[in-house]
Amino acid sequence: MTEKFIVQPTGPLRGSIEIGGSKNAVLPVLAAAILTGQNCTVQNVPSLSDVEYMRCLLESLGAKSILHDGTLTVDTAAINSCEAAYEWVGKLRASFLVMGPLLARFGRAKVSLPGGCAIGSRPIDLHLKGMAALGAEVDHSHGYVTVTAPKRAGNAVAARKLTGAEVYLDFPSVGATENIMMAAVFAEGQTVLENCAVEPEIVDLANFLNSAGAEIRGAGTDTIKINGVQELKSTHHSVIPDRIEAGTFMVAAAITRGDILLTNVMADHVKPVIAKLKEAQISMEELDTGVRVWHEPGQDIIAADIKTLPYPGFPTDMQAQFMALMSVAKGTSIITETVFENRFMQVGELKRMGADIKIESRSAVTEGVPQLAGAQVAASDLRAGAALTLAALRAEDITEISGIHHIDRGYCRLDEKLNTLGANIRREECDVGG
Repeated sequence: MTEKFIVQPTGPLRGSIEIGGSKNAVLPVLAAAILTGQNCTVQNVPSLSDVEYMRCLLESLGAKSILHDGTLTVDTAAINSCEAAYEWVGKLRASFLVMGPLLARFGRAKVSLPGGCAIGSRPIDLHLKGMAALGAEVDHSHGYVTVTAPKRAGNAVAARKLTGAEVYLDFPSVGATENIMMAAVFAEGQTVLENCAVEPEIVDLANFLNSAGAEIRGAGTDTIKINGVQELKSTHHSVIPDRIEAGTFMVAAAITRGDILLTNVMADHVKPVIAKLKEAQISMEELDTGVRVWHEPGQDIIAADIKTLPYPGFPTDMQAQFMALMSVAKGTSIITETVFENRFMQVGELKRMGADIKIESRSAVTEGVPQLAGAQVAASDLRAGAALTLAALRAEDITEISGIHHIDRGYCRLDEKLNTLGANIRREECDVGG
């Protein structure tokens, strides 16, 4: 069933909202559960379509899982396949993260080339370079990548095993860092991963693996050291809060000139967003109960420039939402996207709502307008959908947003949460062809 949002004009959003578990943290944790071969419990799991896709992929490999009230139990003991089929990997790019765990545990993995949001080139070369450095043979054919560990003579427990090595990433890719880190957990000796990503989700994955018996040091820095171990054990883990959901609700408070208290948020993880919102003259306060974001009455929202960068820089996953805010700010802002080359797909739809935005190479020059207008728009990807929803809250007249399945990939009941703060958003089934 294809659905759409019907967004009515709204005043300032006010109230308190609890931020859910991180989508970008829980997906690699679920993939890492393959390494344990046992029953693991993961808490603070958001109810998202991407999480469901990952569960289905794991179950297609032979795992069993149950999700109830934010707690997911996953048993990977009975996994009997090393092939991640296109049916699931084509729907979820993060499915490619099963490659490292399957390779480490079984000595072989066959994974379909990944899908996901069409936001630009996200090559898997770095993933494969790391697998090859650990001794794996890599083969591309018929839309699949197969990686195979070398045979180890005299090893009765595991016929195929990787060997620790020094791996330097040409770019600090989050996915490659996670995949190679998981592949190295059972490798003989030590693996040193350099120029790796430092995102909080990397730290969360390392914490999960270490709680299961892995030996990983340096997560959160640009050098991670993994000492190979023989096996992992069952473990419990609670996923970190979603910093992108937190940033999105911060922008919701700003764009509607509202006042929102965010709970279950780690302020350190959203420092770049906080800094830019302060630059735009949005008020912030860190409290024992969370982070309060509000707009002072009579205060203009001032244009601020942003440039997306790997963590701890301004996150590319917040670029579209910030652009929606800048479309109603006073002055001109320059938004530069350095991470993905095709992540301005929301621009055309925002312009349909009256935004004044011009793309110049990898920058979007945004001239703030006094008011946006309701229109029929379509979400092209996850964060673009969030940006259009935020813009619709500030628009005059009704806005219809189709393609909201993209939004459901990364936000748990975004419409319902916004409605608790005073928004008026209905979810309706689209007409045939809509």
